[in-house]
Amino acid sequence: MSTVPIETGAAALVAELERAGIELVFGLPGVHNLAVWAALARSDIRLVGVRHEQTAVYAADGLARATGGVGVALTTTGPGAANAVAATGEAWASKSPVVVIATDIATTLRRPSVYRGVLHETRDQAAMFRPVSKRAFVVRSGAEVASVLRAAIATALSPPAGPVYVGIPTDVLTQLAGGVEPVDLPEPEWAPPAVDDGELRRAVAMIDTARRPVVWAGGGVVRAGAGPAVAALAERIGAPVLETYAARGAIRPGSPGWVGLPPHVPEAGRLWDDADLVIAIGSDLDGMMTQNWRMPAPASFLAINVDADDAVKNYQGAVVVGDARQVCELLLQAVAPSPEQAEARWDLEELRVRAWTAIEDDAPTAVEFLRGLAEGLPADAFVAADMCIPGYWTGAFHPFPLPRRLAYPVGWGTLGFAFPASLGAALSGTGPTLCVCGDGGFLFACGELATVAQEQIPVTILLTDDGGYGVLRYDQLAAGEESVGVDLLTPDWLALAGSFGIEAERVPSLDALGASLRTRLESERPSLLVLEESLKPPVTTSARWHRAA
Repeated sequence: MSTVPIETGAAALVAELERAGIELVFGLPGVHNLAVWAALARSDIRLVGVRHEQTAVYAADGLARATGGVGVALTTTGPGAANAVAATGEAWASKSPVVVIATDIATTLRRPSVYRGVLHETRDQAAMFRPVSKRAFVVRSGAEVASVLRAAIATALSPPAGPVYVGIPTDVLTQLAGGVEPVDLPEPEWAPPAVDDGELRRAVAMIDTARRPVVWAGGGVVRAGAGPAVAALAERIGAPVLETYAARGAIRPGSPGWVGLPPHVPEAGRLWDDADLVIAIGSDLDGMMTQNWRMPAPASFLAINVDADDAVKNYQGAVVVGDARQVCELLLQAVAPSPEQAEARWDLEELRVRAWTAIEDDAPTAVEFLRGLAEGLPADAFVAADMCIPGYWTGAFHPFPLPRRLAYPVGWGTLGFAFPASLGAALSGTGPTLCVCGDGGFLFACGELATVAQEQIPVTILLTDDGGYGVLRYDQLAAGEESVGVDLLTPDWLALAGSFGIEAERVPSLDALGASLRTRLESERPSLLVLEESLKPPVTTSARWHRAA
């Protein structure tokens, strides 16, 4: 029950957050949203003040990815809201349920279609968010605050999940809330669509006639809690399972059918090529995973998805519309068991041996890096990986034993995502948190070291310093060009962390990485590890895709 009297729009907003079970909000104060900060100060909700609005949304996104719940970011008007757009775009592209609450100029100062020059005014603030959100809500009065926020949270969480924007004029925050009653928040109205019997029968027939099926598991598998059902279905029909980045950990390493390699690796990619049926579950088969759709159209394609259009927008085939877990459980009851298991049919162990032999021959230092991660990370560790070379290796090749243990910005590919996203994950209480970043991306939000120190956020930052934007340098040199604009001046990292009172050390060698990680993650204190190393990009990066355009 709210501890804040529901008298004003700001108080109604906080009360609605409490009823929704929100325990943590990230934000930045501004002249237009101070009423919300005052109301939150009288609430049990923890308000973490960050140093940039983009960071607030990234942190909310990290919390959402770690928990499966909604993340909330609070910004002020105009430039404050605009600063949040890029991070909202990442949440949108990655289907992350984030609610961005931004104030706007007072209704009494706005004239329709006229820009008057009010402090922080834009012609249409909500319009900035519409291309990168499921929906943009605008509150018109104090009496609407609770109902609009309730709808916004339900919209963010309903599949396919994604961010929403809520704009509240600053004078609405101090208006009377219209006698809002403190009622319990109802369950979201969304329910899984009923599975069509005809679609299901067609799917059963396709699976029963397939001799070399392959399962492609996407983020919808994790969001539906369908990992065990997908693994059981794959075992029953003797299919290997390829996971997208969003589905990492959905299939436990070592499970029957677990491939453990991204499809960009030639040996794993041939599973797709040789399949007579590809079953895509909870995935839209995006460009990052398919090498911009250079993977050939399957001989036969079956998609399981809550969104029929999303399911076949990139590869055409049959669709079963429904919740991934429900559909897979129905298929388990109906399909005939395969006489062969995936390991026997495809010889997955030998495939992995060949693939890893080639990877180690190509990039031995990167394999050493991965061994250090595997040695130092506990099973329940959450990893936020940036768009940097060590992040590429981590996101694609580290064997995550559990779902929701990886946040990787492959939606928009936003550099500078990992550090702020790790703050939300670390405060979610889901396990020890590691941020994997490079020297370039970390500087996007290094001011959040102040937030880490002030809030004592238990995050370990593994910063690999290769003197600049390593993957861009590689792209230039691989093209036979000189490196331009990619070599960076960087600070004394240990002194920088120390100036905030954060423990920091250099990792002397890759051999010491595992022990250093283990020690820091066990301490539950904020820390920075600096690894001076240059890694070769993996084959998952576009410059190294093996398929012809």
